[in-house]
Amino acid sequence: GELLSRTAVIVVSYDSAALLERTLARVAEDSPEARIVVVDNYSTPAAREELVALASSRGWETVLPETNTGFGGGMNLGVTRARELGADLLVLLNPDAVIARADLIRLAARAHADRLALVAPVLKDSGGRIVSDGIVVCLADGSMRSRRSPRPIPPGGTQPWLSGACLALSADLFEAAGGLDARYFLYWEDVDFSARVLAAAGGSLALVRDAVAFHDEGGTHSESDQSDRAKSDVYYYYNVRNRLLYAGLHLDRATQRRWVATAGRAAREIVLRGGRRQLLSTRRPLITAAQATRDGLRLLRAARRGELPDVDEPLIRG
Repeated sequence: GELLSRTAVIVVSYDSAALLERTLARVAEDSPEARIVVVDNYSTPAAREELVALASSRGWETVLPETNTGFGGGMNLGVTRARELGADLLVLLNPDAVIARADLIRLAARAHADRLALVAPVLKDSGGRIVSDGIVVCLADGSMRSRRSPRPIPPGGTQPWLSGACLALSADLFEAAGGLDARYFLYWEDVDFSARVLAAAGGSLALVRDAVAFHDEGGTHSESDQSDRAKSDVYYYYNVRNRLLYAGLHLDRATQRRWVATAGRAAREIVLRGGRRQLLSTRRPLITAAQATRDGLRLLRAARRGELPDVDEPLIRG
C-alpha cells in the first residue's frame, strides 16, 4: 500500500470514457492508494464532457490538452502532472488494459528497487492467451517477433523492447531517458523509448514474469466487426510510417538502407496482420500502407539531415 501511494497510473484517452469506465475504473477500485491521471486527447466536445464527468465522479486527475497530442505527447503531459502530485513511481497504462492490485504492486516494487529499470508485466488477452512477454525487433529488416519465436533471427541481431500497453518505471528514469518521443504520434514510441532507456539512460529492461496485465489489443483502434481481424487505417499508417522514422532516429546508415530496401515487404506484413479477407472488399489498407511508406521515407531522410521537428511536436498524418 505504501508503494502504491507513491505511484501514479497514467492513461492517455481519446474518446474512450465508456472504455475507461470498464477498465481503468476496475484498476482504480482495486488499488485506491494509487493516483490516477487521465490525459484526454481532444476529439469532440461531447467526448471531453463525458470524460471530465467520469473523472470527477471517480476522483481522477485530468489533463485536458486542446488538441490530440498522440500517445507519447499525452503520456509526457500525464507524467508532468503525476510528478506535480508527488508521485515518483509511474505506471503507463493503455486505456484497454487492466492490471490487478497484486500485479501492480509487483511492478511498482521492481521499479522502486531498481530506479534504472523499465519494467513490464506479461501481457495476456482476456482469454488468457499470452499476447506479449518480451518482443524483439530484428535489426536486419525491422520485423517483430516474440523472444520465444523458434524462427532463426536474421543477421544483424535484435533489439529488445517492452510494450507500452503497461510499463512501470521511476520518475528519475523517465526523465533520464528524455520522456516519450511525441513525434511518432501512435505506435513505435515504446520501441523508441526502450532503446533510449538502454542507450541514453544506461538503464535496463525488466520483464516481471509473475506479474500479468490483461490487454485486448486494439480495443481502442479496431473496426466495429471484431470477428474479422481487420485493423484500423490509423494502425496501418503509423505502424508502417514509424518503422522508418525509428530507423532514421536510431540506426546506422547501412542498417537504414536494409530497412528501406525491405519497406515494401514490411508494409505488406503489417497490413496482413489484419487478415487477407479485408483485401477482398477494399484496397484501402494497401493505399494507406503506400502513403505511409512514402511519408516514412521522407521522415527518414529528414532525420539524416537533422531536420526533424522538435521531439514534442506530434507528426500527424497530413
